[in-house]
Amino acid sequence: MERTADRIRQLPRYLFAEIDKKVQIALEKGVDVIKLGIGDPDSPTPDYIIRRMQEEVVKPQNHSYPPDEGVKEFREAVADYYQGRHGVELDPKKEIVPLLGSKEGIAHIAFCFTNPKDVNLVPDPGYPVYGIGTLFAGGTPQIMPLLKEKGFLPDLRQIPVEAARRAKLMFLNYPNNPTGAVATREFFEEAVEFAREYNLIICHDAAYNEIAFDDYRPTSFLEIKGAKDVAIEFGSLSKTFNMTGWRIGYAVGNSTAVEALYRFKTNVDSGLFKAIQYAGVEALTNPMMEPFVENLRNMYQGRRDLVVNALQEIGCPLEPPKASFYIWAPVPEGYTSEEFVSYILENTGVVVTPGRGFGKYGEGYFRIALTVDESRLQEAMERIKGVVRYS
Repeated sequence: MERTADRIRQLPRYLFAEIDKKVQIALEKGVDVIKLGIGDPDSPTPDYIIRRMQEEVVKPQNHSYPPDEGVKEFREAVADYYQGRHGVELDPKKEIVPLLGSKEGIAHIAFCFTNPKDVNLVPDPGYPVYGIGTLFAGGTPQIMPLLKEKGFLPDLRQIPVEAARRAKLMFLNYPNNPTGAVATREFFEEAVEFAREYNLIICHDAAYNEIAFDDYRPTSFLEIKGAKDVAIEFGSLSKTFNMTGWRIGYAVGNSTAVEALYRFKTNVDSGLFKAIQYAGVEALTNPMMEPFVENLRNMYQGRRDLVVNALQEIGCPLEPPKASFYIWAPVPEGYTSEEFVSYILENTGVVVTPGRGFGKYGEGYFRIALTVDESRLQEAMERIKGVVRYS
């Protein structure tokens, strides 16, 4: 008998499950599969962070429940990071809350502000959690198309007025996953004014703020005048410090939004292991941070250039992204994104991600994650060049 809740039954089909099945079949046949699908860094966590974790994990005082609001040192480290990196002043007591990875906070923020029949404004293509969190909270996602001709920025003037009036949250994400697009300060300023006009909260996902190229440095949404009145920003140590499995992030910004998320979390989880929070302090404050991050950027920029050059050689109309570690490329004519991904896998053993997996407006594109070493990436692109041509 079907007993699952409606919220589970309404979850969209997991497009990647079919790809996973095909990957497994290929592996069983002995195919040398190169996985460029998931944005999981291949480099290790820096030694200086691991050493701090080793020190903290053996301390008995760190084995108890952590403070609900997070350890003071971690909140202060985040505040210092924002001050030094973005010139943004944050109150560690009222404007910062640690998260079990930024995904957790992004999924839960909808529960804090969204009532049944409310609307949240969700980018498409985009990280699926924005819409799924909205659905779980009983709200309705109102799609904001991200189109190439608009620089993959939502056109706020095209949002239906009735939807904007009903909206509680607007999700933004720059540098963007999956498109690699970046936002201008002017766009962020427009978003602040839009939020003021319609009395909604901007939820900015800043997971890729440190992965940027060619002397470009992303803007924190909170740098914009008036942003703290209308916005909460989600940060993560996952991509910056190769810590995806550690599950450590934070939400910062508007004190009302931070307090609401904190209150929600105290009722559904028991906080983040103290030793991991102290490792997070080390990540953000150690003098090795800057050279490590700079080396990381250089590594991803080399990989970006390799992939972009290879795709351009076979006629793909593509500009190098300024940030993130993704390449968002159009599929050749005659294929859907799913068909093209299947074709690539079956003929080359290379796994890439169909754009349709990120929403309706992702159709016609595929995503490459730059999360394998350069030699494997070179091998993957040689294989693709052998079977793909753009007209």
